[in-house]
Amino acid sequence: YILPVSKDPHRCLPGCQICQQLVRCCCGRLVRQHAGFTASLATKYSDVKLGENSSLPDPEEWSVEKHTEASPTDAYGVINFQGGSHSYRAKYVRLSHDTRPESILRLMLKEWHMELPKILISVHGGVQNFELHPRIKQVVGKGLIKAAVTTGAWILTGGVNTGVAKHVGDALKEHCSRSSKKIYTIGVAPWGVIENRSDLIGRDIIVPYQTLLNPLSKLNVLNNLHSHFLLVDDGTVGRYGAEVKLRRDLEKHVNLQRIHARIGQCVPVVALIFEGGPNVILTVLEYLQESPPVPVVVCEGTGRAADILAYVHKQTEEGGGLPDGVETDIVATIKKTFNFSQNEAIHLFQKLMECMKSKELITVFHISSEEHQDIDVAILRALLQGTNASAFDQLVLTLAWDRVDIAKNHVFVYGQQLLVSSLEQAMLDALVMDRVDFVKLLIENGVSMHRFLTISRLEELYNTKQPPNNPTLLHLIRDVKQSNLPPNYKITLIDVGLVIEFLMGGTYRCNYTRKRFRIIYNNLHGNNRRSGRHTAGPGSHLRKNHETFSMQADKKEKTRHNHFIKTAQPYKPKSTAEQNKKRSKEEIVDIDDPETRRFPYPFNELLVWAVLMKRQKMSLFFWQHGEENMAKALVACKLCRSMSYEAKKSDVVDDTSEELKEYSNEFGTLAVDLLEQSFRQDETMAMKLLTYELKNWSNSTCLKLAVSSHLRPFVAHTCTQMLLSDMWMGRLNMRKNSWYKVILSILVPPAILLLEYKSKAEMAHIPQSQDDHQMTMEDSEHNFQHMTEDIQMDVFKEARTHEHLEVKNDMEKQVRSRKLPLTRKIYAFYHAPIVKFWSNTLFYLIYLMLYTYVVLVKMSDLPSLLEWVVILYIFTSAIEKIREMFMSEAGKISQKIKVWFSEYFNVSDFLAIVTFFIGFGLRLGGEPTFIPGRTVYCLNIIFWYVRLLDYLAVNQQAGPYVMMIAKMVANMFYIVVIMAIVLLSYGVPRKAILYPNEEPSWTLAKDVVFQPYWMMYGEVYAYEIDACANNSETFAKSLCSNIVWLTPFLQAVYLFVQYILMVNLLIAFFNNVYIQVKSISNLVWKYQRYHFIMAYHEKPVLPPPFILLCHIYSLFCLCRKRKKESTYGPKLFLTEDDQKKLHDFEEQCVETYFHERDDQFHSGSEERIRLTSERVETMCLQLKEVGNKVNFIKRSLHTLDSQIGHLQDLSALTVDTLKTLTAQRASEASKVHTQITRELSLSKNVVPSIAHVPTDSKSSAIGKRSVRAYFGSSFPQAGANIADSLFGVDGHFAAEAGSSGSTGAIAFVPSASPTSPPERRHQGHSLTQSKLTRPQELRLSDSPSSLPNAPALVAQFRISSTPSQPSGASHPDLAQDGFYQQPPQPDATSVEFGAFVGEYRNEALSAVEEEEKCVCLYPTVVVLSNDKSLLFTLPPAVERNNLMRLSQSIPFTPVPPRGEPVTVYRLEESSPNTINNSMSSWAQRGLCAKIEFLSKEEMGGGLRRALKVLCTWSEYDILKPGHLYIVKSFLPEVVQTWESIYKEETVLHLCLREIQQQRAAQKLTFAFNQIRPKTIPYSPRFLEVFLLYCHSAGQWFAIEECITGEFRKFNNNNGDEIVPTNLLEETMLAFSHWTYEYTRGELLVLDLQGVGEILTDPSVIKSGEKGSYDMIFGPANLGDDAIRNFRTKHHCNSCCRKLKLPGGTSFPAADWLLNVIWELLAILYLKGCIKLT
Repeated sequence: YILPVSKDPHRCLPGCQICQQLVRCCCGRLVRQHAGFTASLATKYSDVKLGENSSLPDPEEWSVEKHTEASPTDAYGVINFQGGSHSYRAKYVRLSHDTRPESILRLMLKEWHMELPKILISVHGGVQNFELHPRIKQVVGKGLIKAAVTTGAWILTGGVNTGVAKHVGDALKEHCSRSSKKIYTIGVAPWGVIENRSDLIGRDIIVPYQTLLNPLSKLNVLNNLHSHFLLVDDGTVGRYGAEVKLRRDLEKHVNLQRIHARIGQCVPVVALIFEGGPNVILTVLEYLQESPPVPVVVCEGTGRAADILAYVHKQTEEGGGLPDGVETDIVATIKKTFNFSQNEAIHLFQKLMECMKSKELITVFHISSEEHQDIDVAILRALLQGTNASAFDQLVLTLAWDRVDIAKNHVFVYGQQLLVSSLEQAMLDALVMDRVDFVKLLIENGVSMHRFLTISRLEELYNTKQPPNNPTLLHLIRDVKQSNLPPNYKITLIDVGLVIEFLMGGTYRCNYTRKRFRIIYNNLHGNNRRSGRHTAGPGSHLRKNHETFSMQADKKEKTRHNHFIKTAQPYKPKSTAEQNKKRSKEEIVDIDDPETRRFPYPFNELLVWAVLMKRQKMSLFFWQHGEENMAKALVACKLCRSMSYEAKKSDVVDDTSEELKEYSNEFGTLAVDLLEQSFRQDETMAMKLLTYELKNWSNSTCLKLAVSSHLRPFVAHTCTQMLLSDMWMGRLNMRKNSWYKVILSILVPPAILLLEYKSKAEMAHIPQSQDDHQMTMEDSEHNFQHMTEDIQMDVFKEARTHEHLEVKNDMEKQVRSRKLPLTRKIYAFYHAPIVKFWSNTLFYLIYLMLYTYVVLVKMSDLPSLLEWVVILYIFTSAIEKIREMFMSEAGKISQKIKVWFSEYFNVSDFLAIVTFFIGFGLRLGGEPTFIPGRTVYCLNIIFWYVRLLDYLAVNQQAGPYVMMIAKMVANMFYIVVIMAIVLLSYGVPRKAILYPNEEPSWTLAKDVVFQPYWMMYGEVYAYEIDACANNSETFAKSLCSNIVWLTPFLQAVYLFVQYILMVNLLIAFFNNVYIQVKSISNLVWKYQRYHFIMAYHEKPVLPPPFILLCHIYSLFCLCRKRKKESTYGPKLFLTEDDQKKLHDFEEQCVETYFHERDDQFHSGSEERIRLTSERVETMCLQLKEVGNKVNFIKRSLHTLDSQIGHLQDLSALTVDTLKTLTAQRASEASKVHTQITRELSLSKNVVPSIAHVPTDSKSSAIGKRSVRAYFGSSFPQAGANIADSLFGVDGHFAAEAGSSGSTGAIAFVPSASPTSPPERRHQGHSLTQSKLTRPQELRLSDSPSSLPNAPALVAQFRISSTPSQPSGASHPDLAQDGFYQQPPQPDATSVEFGAFVGEYRNEALSAVEEEEKCVCLYPTVVVLSNDKSLLFTLPPAVERNNLMRLSQSIPFTPVPPRGEPVTVYRLEESSPNTINNSMSSWAQRGLCAKIEFLSKEEMGGGLRRALKVLCTWSEYDILKPGHLYIVKSFLPEVVQTWESIYKEETVLHLCLREIQQQRAAQKLTFAFNQIRPKTIPYSPRFLEVFLLYCHSAGQWFAIEECITGEFRKFNNNNGDEIVPTNLLEETMLAFSHWTYEYTRGELLVLDLQGVGEILTDPSVIKSGEKGSYDMIFGPANLGDDAIRNFRTKHHCNSCCRKLKLPGGTSFPAADWLLNVIWELLAILYLKGCIKLT
């Protein structure tokens, strides 16, 4: 169906090319643009003659369904936007308008890899461009981006670069750069409205797209800030609407998707409304009528539809009605806004009211409201309120959005009821989704983690779907099980326990693998479960071997309420019957008890879960909560470090290892910081934290966990080292010279009684073994009960009453100071690790000497006695090594052996013992094996000498060097390999060339290696270098051959590479290792010291070979079953109450640590900079708003001023007209004619004479101010001679008084010299009373200008004397105040103002006959210039009002300032910047000012009184207007006293000297501040004082600025001073002292007083000037008396010492003598007798 573009109804002939160019199809294209269009097709539609239109059949209506066809898309790929500062990219696709939304969503999720949104924000608004207020744009954009970033929302817009989509793009550009998270902004735009859409055609291409829009085009470009585009095509071009249905269908389909796999809620959709037209209101109605309805957020203030919706929403009442009269206003607003007719407006209003039926679904966002600060909160709140969801569903939504602030403020509110089960389910979801803030919020709102965490839930957490980049846990399980896992393998807690044991290493035993837990687990889940069956797996035997240890360890873990908590009771052996009875109880587990399914320390289990799942933020949160924080940090550090090591060993190269290493370092830092915090609070409790038994962590200790984690800073901490030192000393109380005391006591046993021992209180924090603890408890019971017999073991019963413990603690305090018995001293001495070390060392040295003697002397066939001693020593040492291996820690034998062999010296000892017994066997074998046996002896002794390095490691100086050697040997492997390769590459060809005829033998390998090796040390085998040259030697002749010349060349290359390169590389490597180890040598030594101390802590008392006795005793005790169970390693055995106190102390330390860290963070520079930046941004926005408001006010005032000016013009014309009418009625025709004639005669004389004043005219006092005073420099200045000739005085104006009825003229001439307004006012007032005695004529030629080429200007005011009262005289006050002023005309010499009464003639108009005359009264302005032919008039009323408005815009104060006129004189300096080196002189001319006395309250002193005044005006700002000042005058009695000295002007003399005195003090402070050290922070300074003359009082005063604050006085003018209490007072007193020393005793500044550092009213004391006429300073100078008094009473303070002033109290005689000495030294120095060095 073809329609012509033009409105001409004619039809052309078929095939007309012109018409084909103009005919456009209903799809929007031209006819010729259709594919397959031919001339015959055009004839079919246009074969109609003119006049036959009536017979044309009804055309078929065009529709998209019938007249378009779909085809596979040919436009998709990536758009690369051009033309901007940054290149943006976006994916796009062209699709049909009826495409299924399922396909679109699949494309977006699968192909474009977009994440499913948590919210879908559909933005609607105006398509055309509209302006937004900057504040609204900033707030809305920031909130929209925040909503998208925090919740993972999608933003749907129109996509084109106009209207609301453009504003969304601007928001993205401004705010998205601050967030690294991807923001999905999807533009759904019609294909037919896109500019340059043909460039987008192509399959999977990258298209450069230009965003510049052709202004003449009706199409739009795409917005370059969107991330994805859906370009909807329905076959039309240039039309909107094709995208509406597809966009809505896509929103509905997304709304059906589940927001998360664990959450049943669907993705919520919200509509956001900006501005918009009528269609937006219809769109809102459609959203509200959907099922389910879609909530709508309306942004008020954006304009048009949004504002109308917001207004109607605000006015709508609860019942849905509107108040009276509002409907009419709304309809009128609609008509005005959308340019609608009445019916259209009413129809749209009805749609609005239908929208208001769902008012609760509409949220209006007020930017200025206090309730909604951000639009993201409004959007999320609208989604919560818009759906009728329960509180749990709302909580789940906020959980999916990860907006804890919304949940806290809008879900957990008063009145909301949430079931415990719902909260626990939300907690589980929060843990799975890694929402740390929600976990914290749920705990704060009543979720009990002890009740929440069960075995099944913990297992569910471990089976959370692993992300693709985090398969760490599954890989670890596979490594532990050593088998491949099925695809859907479900992790069990047994598997997790095996992984934890694998990662923790050593003999760590996890609770999940203990038999008790496995009984509970199997009873809960059943034995036939797939993941629970591990009989064939390698982990089953691991658990079987653990059963015996599990049974033993679990016997301590059952209590009445909790099967997992183990009380910290002392070690108490039980009888066999009791053990069997308890074992039978342990095997019975009550599965029905819910406590068995829970964990005693849930935060510990969750911490391990978070660490294994690599959720660092969650693990840090769980570390902060619960008990055993230090242990949790160390366990997490170890787990992360082991996981990092395992990830590093894998072949996959990624950042997982480094990431886990950072996690480990973070937990290690937390552990060290917590130890530091607890150590600062309580040293003893901190040491207890290190070694108390951790029931929940494999009965280990924090110190052992730190060592297993290789956390050197923790072990090297002061607290740990103090504990290790106490453990090293045992019960011996020695701090100095301990080594020789111990050796002496070993050699002389009676010296043991002379040593000091620690009391039980001092041993409370030191860990002990079970035997030592048992002995301590026996000793304690012995002291309490005063018994001498042996204490039975059953005294330590498990159930002690609380009362008995209290009594025991009280008695313990009483016997604490009691001395140890003799047996206890001996036991404590020999069980101290330091004694064990020295005894073993001494016996080892004796053994080495014997062994050395045995191998050095001749060995007999049978072993001698000394050899048998050596054999016995080594044999007992071997037994001790076996005991260490099998009695180390709990675990199976393989683990014990693995742990034991992990130590280097254990391997060395094993080799030494094995080789020794091999040599011993060979030595006893007779003559054939005797020599090899002895040789083995000789080689075996090397191991024992190397073993001495282990003894040296205990020394703080030698220990680090041992560590360096070990480090170098361990790290030099690869360099040695490279050197070996170089050696073989030379040795083999050398041997082959020199000796070509060698037979096969092992000597070949020896020669290949040995000779090149010795060359590295200088043995170059010179006879082989040039074998042919050494023919004299017989053995060299055989080496000479044809190719022997290659040997020197190869040797040269070899020596260069091996000796120069490789050896120096090895040295450099060793140097690097030395530097690295040296920097951490102390740290490494402290870390290794722990192993050394622990090794000797567990050693038996006697050294080898006597250690065999200890072994026999231990075996005897084991056979008698004296021990029930071994608790390995020294530990601290605490009661349950002590353990609880320790946990409370630890929690308190954690809280303090986090408080300090938060304070440090908030006080840090980065946080302060961030806060300052935010405040600056807020202030910038506010300043922009203020600037916009100011501009708006200026524009409004400008408009208002124009309107007022127009009204003034009209009113002035009205007044002039009324005056004219009144004058016409009041005047008689004859008088008017006479007056007109006289005025005409006068006006003829005005032009040539410029200003002519009759002699008989009297002056009219029109104005009393000069034009210069008002206009300043805007008028050219006239010469001084003209002013003198006119007025007789310079700078004044004159007025001539005339009789009534005559016209007076007053000439204002500006003065050439600047005169202040007060002076002119007084002078002008006196001069206006005088009269001019003779006529004055002023001509242009007589008035030279002071400015070059600028004519002088005279302004004349002509006032009519008619009864009409011209306008100039009708407002005398205004005229006097300067309102009627005119700016100078640049080309005019004179301007005349006045009311012209009489005949008016315009000679410039030739059309007016000269004879015609009219009588009128019309205000005129006559402009006179040098060109007399130029004479014109302007309407005076309009001009006068313009002048009046111009005068009001001139920045000056028309009202004279209030106050008394004064003259101010200043003491000037020749060098103002360095006043201490400048000359002072009084100003020759005073400056005028005005001051206003504020009150009559006088502030008095000993010599003067003062008043507070306000400066209202001053010339050249000598006094600051608006500032307060103090005016000071001398008391009458003081003036009378000094009148005898100063006969005239007494007050002036006193004021001058007082001001000079303060200026002298001011110069001294300037010099003082230049030389004072930085350690004196205060800088004293004096106020500047001026001399003031008051005209009204005729008196002289001193004036200075008023200072406010706490006024203090530091000393008096007689030398008395205060006792300083702070640094400021010390500084002031030191300044007085300094002035005396600085001026060499000539001046002394006293009477220091003021506010802070600002001082005033000093007294400068000068010797010999008291009361003299020639005194320089004021009357407060007390002369020598004040100086002597000051020197007597002044006490030097810290500031005096910092200034290096002579200290101490001075006496006159001593000072006089000192001055004489100084004067003599000065004379000698000037004469050259002495020199200064």
